Amino acid sequence: MQNAEAILNIIRERGRRVLTLDEVYRVLYNPELYLIAYDKIRRNDGAMTPGITPETPDGMSEAKIMTIIDLIRQEKYRWMPVRRTYIPKKNNPTKKRPLGLPTWSDKLLQEVMRMILEAYYEPQFSPLSHGFRPGRGCHTALDQIRHTWTGTVWFLEGDIKGCFDNIDHTMLMNILREKIQDNRFLRLTENCLTAGYLEDWRYNATYSGTPQGGVISPILSNIYLDKLDQYVTHDLIPVYTRGKERRNNPAYRKLVKQRAKELQEGNCAAARVTFNAMMKTPYSMHSDPEYRRLRYIRYADDFLLGFVGPKDEAEQIKQNLRQYLHDTLALEMSEDKTLITHGRTNAARFLGYEILTIHNNRLKRTHSHGELRILRRTVNGRIGLGVPKDVVRNYVARYQKKGKPCSRCELIADNVYSILQRYQAELRGIAQYYQLAYNRAKRMNDIYYAAQSSLLVTLANKFHSSKAKMYRKYATVTQTESGPRKALQVVVPRENKPPLVATFGGLSFGWIRRVEHMQDEIGKIGTIYVSRRGELIDRLQKGKCELCGSTNPTEVHHIRKLADVQKAGRAPQPLWKERMAARRRKTLVVCSTCHDDIHAGRWDGKRIG
Repeated sequence: MQNAEAILNIIRERGRRVLTLDEVYRVLYNPELYLIAYDKIRRNDGAMTPGITPETPDGMSEAKIMTIIDLIRQEKYRWMPVRRTYIPKKNNPTKKRPLGLPTWSDKLLQEVMRMILEAYYEPQFSPLSHGFRPGRGCHTALDQIRHTWTGTVWFLEGDIKGCFDNIDHTMLMNILREKIQDNRFLRLTENCLTAGYLEDWRYNATYSGTPQGGVISPILSNIYLDKLDQYVTHDLIPVYTRGKERRNNPAYRKLVKQRAKELQEGNCAAARVTFNAMMKTPYSMHSDPEYRRLRYIRYADDFLLGFVGPKDEAEQIKQNLRQYLHDTLALEMSEDKTLITHGRTNAARFLGYEILTIHNNRLKRTHSHGELRILRRTVNGRIGLGVPKDVVRNYVARYQKKGKPCSRCELIADNVYSILQRYQAELRGIAQYYQLAYNRAKRMNDIYYAAQSSLLVTLANKFHSSKAKMYRKYATVTQTESGPRKALQVVVPRENKPPLVATFGGLSFGWIRRVEHMQDEIGKIGTIYVSRRGELIDRLQKGKCELCGSTNPTEVHHIRKLADVQKAGRAPQPLWKERMAARRRKTLVVCSTCHDDIHAGRWDGKRIG
């Protein structure tokens, strides 16, 4: 059997070449691909959530993989409808969006198909696409905007209305057929798209959209929207890009020469007046009719364009995009969310950041151009990424009630170590996401003090004390890479073990100016991003029960969280719980007999019966 990683790399090397009959479908016969897929998706938060059947990763075995492969080989695999539920939208909790929950076997097969499609299409995707791709994310997209969009005048914020729900199946299959001619694989993909869903236990057919909640949805949407990337790159950008650089402003050069002459004549008062006029005059022509630039970035179904030119041309670009999406991809742009924003006077919104073109005449630097000494405004035209005020306001509101710090009653029953960890995790998460913002320190300080006040009130209510006493009890100074920082800290001593330490604060909110790219140039990377074999796979393939030691066929026992097997008081615990707690693992490889006994509760407190 050929190594799974080697197979994916072979597919990747065949990028931009049409995959012919059986080149893809036969890859689905490789059991190692399923083991790698299983080891990856079992870690997901929703892995233990069942679909329309009770099947979950619990009870996973090599025999189950071979059953799926046999059905694939005979073309008898049937996709199950997903179980549909609704969850609140992140930006608007009052509204809900649909979420589909596939069965475990469907998730496993979808992940294998996703790995194959990613290996083939990833080298062909546009470098301007950052969503759902290895080595790319929100920060790489924002960093690219900040360092390559200098001088942008207009921002065009693009949003596709219900993109994932409205992807046309016929169009998607036609796009896949352009590069993949393996009809069996295409049929399997098409059947996945049309499997339907159950809502209130009523079956509903799916006529459009990618599988709701399926792990294959992101790669299929990227394949579909890559057509948009290619249209913008090859059709729009060449038309709206011309000129090497903006022409120098004749008025500015005239003032420079006038000031030099006045200084030479010793007329300092006139030179000072001329200098003030220079500071109000642009060095280059912002409305140069021979200069245009159009830039583009996309993350999932959100995209942003930056344009240097007049507003009427920006409106025309918006109209061209709307027409292309409607006529070619059968998608509609959201009128409410697709905005044209002037970069110097207003901020555009993209991926939760404010994006604006900085204009500040106070920051200047002298440059030499022959005999001229030109004073340039060094930050003018640079792109600034900021934390929006409403984001800060929403985070502060979590820790306040009627404008005052509030206690979080759901945490009072926890110990101090857990409470500090919870607050620190929330603070670190928001601080890390907005690490590229130039106003990060100012905005994060507001969130930090609101969270700290709420933390102290929570501890005061827990111990029936006051905020001041709690601060004096847990206050400390921690050493960080940026120097000493004030923080709240609790130390829990342990016998014969290092103490547990939880700290709130001690974080630096400085501006990080550059993101370390995990993937700089897609075409120059020699190996595909694929999960390596984990220790669980090695344990499963040993075929030995970790409880009774038998060599009968084994399967994996899964639990949702380690807290389910933590020792409670002095009550005797069964052997399987003791072993999972000691190893800090949520999996245990056991034989089918021991697995049945675990679920049936047949044990004597020490051993499986």
